Amino acid sequence: MNNAGNNSGMLIIISGPSGSGKGTVVKSLDKSRFAHSVSVTTREKRPGEVEGIDYFFRTMEEFEEMRNEGRLLEHAYFCGNCYGTPRDYVEQKINEGCTVVLEIEVNGALQVREKIKNCVLIFLIPPTMEELARRLVTRNTESPETIEDRLYRAEEEIELVDKYDYLVINDHVADAVKRIDDIVNVESLKPFRCGAMVEALKNKTWHGMRIDEMCRENNSGKEGAHAKAVV
Repeated sequence: MNNAGNNSGMLIIISGPSGSGKGTVVKSLDKSRFAHSVSVTTREKRPGEVEGIDYFFRTMEEFEEMRNEGRLLEHAYFCGNCYGTPRDYVEQKINEGCTVVLEIEVNGALQVREKIKNCVLIFLIPPTMEELARRLVTRNTESPETIEDRLYRAEEEIELVDKYDYLVINDHVADAVKRIDDIVNVESLKPFRCGAMVEALKNKTWHGMRIDEMCRENNSGKEGAHAKAVV
């Protein structure tokens, strides 16, 4: 549910270590409330992933072309693969007043913050490092060497958590989704996101009536009530 008077789009970035449950949490968000931006990647498609829904899968040559043409809002090289966010989609949805959610890694999130100052950064993490390792192993999609690389990378990413606006512990998916919803509710109340309402307040036309007109109307009502009392 959008905040009344909100005419400004919002960009929410959810990132954190691989295995923190970012994909599951993002897929569990209310689709009627969030516009999910689909990233571009050069990595191989995993079983069950769908082109244009999970990622746009591109060759390294295609990815380089998009980057060189400025069609990526951010890009990063991670564990042997490239990832990026299509600029046009995100900017279009924000201009339409949508809440756009990006699921990207930490360096990418910080790149976007440099270009879109009012984006909201959420760091998602399991309750313990042991739980993170367990999730990486049990999803059974990567070699032991890759898992080890991801755990070392997780330690580096955690060092950047203080650059984020919010920290969400993903102990249970439903609880993490509720926390993100709460964050969006709070962010939607910030005055710079409520341009129409702020403008109405400053112009003294809140609810369509000027303050001086309201005062005259109320005084007129009091005078009428006083006259009846005298009679």
